[in-house]
Amino acid sequence: MIRAVRLARPSWWPGWWPGVAAWTLWAAVMVACPVIPWLDRLLREAGRSDLVQWDTRPAVAVVSAATIGAVLASRRPRHPVGWLLLGQALSLAATGAAAQYLTWGLLHRGGVPPATRYVALYYPASAVAVVVLLSFVLLLTPTGSLPSSRWRWWARAMVAVPVALLLVVTLAPGSVDPYQQVLGGPFDFGGLGVVLRVVNELALAFSMLAVVVAAGSLVVRFRRARGVERQQLRWVALAVVVLVPAAAVVLVGLALGATDVVTWAVSAWVAGLPVAIGAAVLRYRLYDLDRIISRALAYGLLTVLLAGGYAGIVLGLGQLLGRDSSVVVAGATLAMAAAFRPARRRVQAAVDRRFNRRRYDAAQTIQAFSARLRQQVDLDTLTAELLGVVDQTMQPTQAALWLRPSHAAPGPAGGPAEHQ
Repeated sequence: MIRAVRLARPSWWPGWWPGVAAWTLWAAVMVACPVIPWLDRLLREAGRSDLVQWDTRPAVAVVSAATIGAVLASRRPRHPVGWLLLGQALSLAATGAAAQYLTWGLLHRGGVPPATRYVALYYPASAVAVVVLLSFVLLLTPTGSLPSSRWRWWARAMVAVPVALLLVVTLAPGSVDPYQQVLGGPFDFGGLGVVLRVVNELALAFSMLAVVVAAGSLVVRFRRARGVERQQLRWVALAVVVLVPAAAVVLVGLALGATDVVTWAVSAWVAGLPVAIGAAVLRYRLYDLDRIISRALAYGLLTVLLAGGYAGIVLGLGQLLGRDSSVVVAGATLAMAAAFRPARRRVQAAVDRRFNRRRYDAAQTIQAFSARLRQQVDLDTLTAELLGVVDQTMQPTQAALWLRPSHAAPGPAGGPAEHQ
């Protein structure tokens, strides 16, 4: 029997304390997020734009993780994923704060700021903690427990490695160059001594492996899951599917040297993953995922078609009537408004046939039954067909039809007709 990994609440702990603690941590992250861009702006004004650490793009991911974590921790305080997301957001904020502290040390004219060496030592460890916490989030989603008892040793190793890293970083001797650390980033260990560099590299390699293994555990869960848990995992699978085009954008951006595109793609996926996890854990609209996907695709295609039509009309008529003619703009707007409803119906039907086949088949079955209903007069045949349509479209475990008896002649048709 697999025991769930849940946070037990002591008998003396008031029921409202988890919510207060969760939103207090969220507030701490929200305070840290605007401070770091503000310090970056001061660096730009000081003529050191090369030392800028953050911008709004990674901050979106931090806000997403913190907000979803606070919602989960306040509503499901015994579920560990909410607290893990909050810890991940705090670790990201701590990494940014450490980078800012070291950066301002480069501009400090009164000597080296206090505790600079320790900040530089723990700066890479905070980034490793972000990766390890992400691994735990994936490993414990959506039930809050491990996939099976055989995963316990791996979970213990995921805890032991960061703890060992902190001990070695604290106790091991070695040189530290804070300036090289902050210029190279948290995963550049060139400013550390040999022992510290090797330990950090091993910890980083293990943490990256932990993310891959945790993502693989979701595949194992999905193959074994049934019912509600399988529907929960479909939300997480949607976030993983979004990773595929994001990874393609990242590869193209790296090949072209477009670092802004890479940052936007990574930040968008990292921000979307907590949303999918939150929907899975809270079981929000589990059975509407196909509908959400089909609606998103339909409106996306509709936007492209209407925007292309609008541009075509404006450019085509603009050659005849002049580009600045208000008649062209008004005509294009009216044409797109008239085409919106029929285009939406056709695009939605095409998308449903491809991506939401169950809903499309159910709609076709109901439409066919409605056509036969006008010509059907036999009550027993109608009852059997109605129960058959319900079973085919809704797939209930049990269905029953009750017909109100007639006052004149109750007869056998007044009894319930059941179908299982």
